[in-house]
Parts: sequence; C-alpha cells; structure tokens
Amino acid sequence: MTTPTTDYRLRISARQIVRVATHGERVKTGKAMDDVEVLEHGTMIVGHDGKIVAVGPREEISAAFAGKTFETELDYKDQTIVPGLVDSHTHPVWSGDRVHEFKMKLAGATYMEIHKSGGGIGFTVRHTRASSEDELLQLFLARLKRMVRSGTVLVEAKSGYGLELDTELKMLKVIHRATQVQKDIDIVANYCGAHSVPPGSTAEAATKDIIENQLPALAAAKADGQINPEQIDVFCEKGVFTTEQSKAILEAGKKYGLTINFHGDELHPTGSCEMGASIGALAVSHVEHVSDAGIAEMAKAGTVAVLLPTTAYVLRIEPAPARKLIDSGVPVALGSDFNPNAHCLSMPFVMNLACVNMRMTLNEALTAATINSAAALGKSSTHGSLEAGKFADFLLINAESWEHLIYEMVDPPISKVFKGGRVVYESTVE
Repeated sequence: MTTPTTDYRLRISARQIVRVATHGERVKTGKAMDDVEVLEHGTMIVGHDGKIVAVGPREEISAAFAGKTFETELDYKDQTIVPGLVDSHTHPVWSGDRVHEFKMKLAGATYMEIHKSGGGIGFTVRHTRASSEDELLQLFLARLKRMVRSGTVLVEAKSGYGLELDTELKMLKVIHRATQVQKDIDIVANYCGAHSVPPGSTAEAATKDIIENQLPALAAAKADGQINPEQIDVFCEKGVFTTEQSKAILEAGKKYGLTINFHGDELHPTGSCEMGASIGALAVSHVEHVSDAGIAEMAKAGTVAVLLPTTAYVLRIEPAPARKLIDSGVPVALGSDFNPNAHCLSMPFVMNLACVNMRMTLNEALTAATINSAAALGKSSTHGSLEAGKFADFLLINAESWEHLIYEMVDPPISKVFKGGRVVYESTVE
C-alpha cells in the first residue's frame, strides 16, 4: 500500500450538508425522524481510510484543520450534500422479466391470482434456475450500476428465486462475487429460501428442507468462503408460509448467526409483526396489514418497519400505515422492493411515493432511506448518516436545497455520488 502524501483524503464544502445525525443512537424514531440536522455552509473532512473525520460549520472546520493537507479539496457553494441512500429490501438476482404480468394486473388480476396460475415468483424461479451463475452476475452488476446512479450506496440483496438448495446457493454466490467486483456499492446478502412453496411441495416439507438441509449446507458454503449471507427472510403470508412455520425458519437461521429481516403482514394480517418483534427481528418488511398489537410490539422491541411504497403502488393496494407507525414510535425505513413485479431501482422515487401516498414528511423520508434503512441491515454504526467515524458515502445534489432530491422524483439532480470520499458516479447533465 502506498503511503499517503497528504494528511487527509478530502475536504469538501457545500451550501448545505444534511447530516441525519443520530449521535450514537441506532435508529431515529417518532419526532426525531423529522430532524435531519441541516448545516448551512458546512465542511466535511474525510480520512484516507474513507471514513469521516469531522463535519461541521465551514469556519469551525477551517480553524480546526488549519495547516493540514488534503489529497482533494472541493467547494460547492450552490449545491448540497446528503448521506448516500440505503435500500433495505430488494430482489435483484433473477432472469426473465414479467412485463406480461404487468398487463394482467392492469386488467384487474390480483397478485395471488397470478401466483396461483404459475406466474409471479414461480415464473421467475423457472428462468433463474435455467440461468448460469455468470449470466445472473452480469444482470445483477448492471442493476447495481443503475442503483448507484440513483444514489444508493448500500443495498440488501435477497436470494429466493431458487426454492431449492442448488439455485439458492447459486444466487448467493452471485451476490458474493458482486461484492468482490463492484466496489461502488456495499451489499448485504439475505437468504430468502422461503420466498414461496416449491412447485409440487408443501409448506411443511419446504420448512423441513430449509431447516434440516439448506441452512446447514449454506453454513458450510459460508465457512468455505463461497457465500456470505448476513440475514434471513421468509414470506410469511396466507397461502405461503404460516406464522408458525416462518418463526421456525427464522429462529433456525438465527442459530446460524443470521439476523432477521423478513416479509410480513403484506396481503393479509398474520401476526407477523408481533412474531418478528418477539424473536428479535431487526426488520419486518411490507406491514401493510400490521395490527395495533404488532405496532406496539415493534415499537417496544425497536424492530424496523421497512415500507415498500412501490409494491402498494403496483398492486393497487392500501399502503402501509406510515403515519401511525411513526407516531407510535416504530422506526420506519424505506426500500425499493426491486423485483420483476416492482421494477424500481430509484430510491428518490420511493421517497417521493412515501411522501405523497404515505403522508411522510420530506425529512422523515430521508431518515427512512438512510439511517433507518441502515439499521434494518445492521449497518447503522457505519452507514446512513454523516458523522465522524462512519464511511464517507454521500450524494452531491445540484440544488441549493436538498429537498430537490425527492421533489424531482423521476430525474433527481444528483451530480455526484461519493463512496469512501471518492467519486463513483458523476452526472453528465449540466
């Protein structure tokens, strides 16, 4: 490694720096979600390790670092800085698009009707099983590139389109290979072998297979360095895996060191949120049909509710009760739910939907797409806010106020994306 010739990697100043600071807390809840701490005319210092050394008012930082040298010095008097975005729920490894199902939905078909007819997850499973590891890797890398372009610097990536050991292992290998190839975005792998009941099987048989066969095999592959799943997911839903079966799978995964981040209470009330909170889940996603008891238990346990407004939008269902969750003290995060059913790679669009359709404030949406999403992935100590000691992952917004990131929903004015204090994406638009 070459010894640095300067004291620090980067000194950067901007019209605004939006910190979303937690000051040591894991997540932001309640009214704190609406406090994003905006520094007017701020400056940030980044070390050669890619981590933030200091961030504060320009004059204060200038005085503290007088006489120090920097590899790069940047000053954006008319632009703003926000933390890099975190997407805490995606299904990005698959082949075979489902545009034909989009037409079916527009004609009135429901998600479960398509699922029972052999479409939905089953359609994608057939195509993903037939694709090679290299083919899936190339598809995944292209999607990651588009995520970075939209400001995402940390993403959760699920398996789940295998529903049997070989393909689940193939998908997790693809995710692991991507972490070694693509350094512009950090990836948290989530094993979702219980995404659906395999064709010709039953939920009971699938539960047994996952607990007795798949999890031990994945643990061996992880020990061998082939894969590195950090989380476990189950589609806890009426007609898929029951709450009891889901609990058994999730607790089995927990014994192998996986943290819990799963689908719950999406299409029907199942008691998923209460169950998740009771077993120490980091997060439960969807929660469109969360009960009052579930909200109370999640707030008590600190379990993050990962809301997915694109799914409610595409399925034309009532979105999750964001206001009730936030006002009740549940930490709320946002995810794109990128998959063949909800083809969205843009967290700014997700935030806009959350504000318009879920009645979240701009500040709450930013909090939900940064520090709280990082918490859902167990990464809030290193990602999600601009604070000393965390990775210098941030976006430069070509506007005098940061809110343009959400306001300009389809084409947000992201001029640069920084990872570890280095530019990994730069817009060509003037």
